[in-house]
Amino acid sequence: MKKSSGGAGDKKRLRRSSAPDPTSDVPPRKQAVKKDVFQVFAEKVRDHKELVSRWAVLQETRVEYFRGKDFVSFLKNNPEVKDILESDRNLETEEIANILLGKNLLVRCDRVVKTVRPGKKKLSTWPAHLEIFPEQVFSENDAFFAWTFAKRHPLWQTLLSFFWPVLTLAICLFPVYPHRCKLLILYSCAGILFLILSLLLIRGAIFGALYITLGKRIWFFPNILAEEATLRELFRFWPQKDEEEKPKWTTRLFYAGVAVLFILLLRHHAPDEAARARYHKRVSNIIDDVLEWSPTLALSGMMDKQQNVANATGSADAGKTGAERAGDSDDENSFMEQYNNTEEVIEDVDEDKRHD
Repeated sequence: MKKSSGGAGDKKRLRRSSAPDPTSDVPPRKQAVKKDVFQVFAEKVRDHKELVSRWAVLQETRVEYFRGKDFVSFLKNNPEVKDILESDRNLETEEIANILLGKNLLVRCDRVVKTVRPGKKKLSTWPAHLEIFPEQVFSENDAFFAWTFAKRHPLWQTLLSFFWPVLTLAICLFPVYPHRCKLLILYSCAGILFLILSLLLIRGAIFGALYITLGKRIWFFPNILAEEATLRELFRFWPQKDEEEKPKWTTRLFYAGVAVLFILLLRHHAPDEAARARYHKRVSNIIDDVLEWSPTLALSGMMDKQQNVANATGSADAGKTGAERAGDSDDENSFMEQYNNTEEVIEDVDEDKRHD
């Protein structure tokens, strides 16, 4: 009994001695890999709203990029972002940017078009097309830097990706909706379309009037048709500063004449009341056919159509049989008459030969 108790005590001591010492510097085997602080810093800076950025095309790929001077001003105005770097929080902005370039979290780019376009005084502030710069070193002067890692999608974008198939299926099932739902969807879509077209028309009219009268290029909602603009920039109302040269008075006079001629042509070829009434009636009939369609009416209409076709085919066959019979009898009578007439002619010819 003592031996067995001694053996059990030795086993416990061995187990205790084999357990890892928490005070030792040796890390455990299964320790979570710590994420790079510069990766976390880059994600935090990219998601921050105060860093001005745009979208452009880099080697046939859309990338998000920013300017070097904007990055410097951002870290100057938001020094608390550097706390993510822990021990490297005291590094200079240029050193931090070079580390990001070395870890391939950033790539320095340059504008593709390096010459001033005709009619402009300087190069574009945010070019739409970029190319990789040979020297991957940070700089503030006319330098652009694009993010190379994929941005984390927020929750609403994930939910929206699941919502699109449902929306597509709902659009396909529009013909089977109740009549009230069809009216609601129709008038909502028509109202949105009318709002968009009215906005573009008023925007173009204001631009044309200011261009002809004052010689200024002022676009309200300047990014409404931009492809690379974000959702916040898309609905920005106030126009950008006109950096181009003022147009000549001959150019403005020419466009004024073109506008007047265009208005006169539209007025001359405008449809009259009768034509507008016909178009309105035609469109109303099409809309009524779409709104009043239902599977029940479609199936009942198909069955009625089949029955009508069958009845019409039967009556046509019956009428065709009677006509064929009457036609056959008429053909027989006419053939017999022609045969009798031919025999009479032959007999007359034979009699004439005999008399001769």
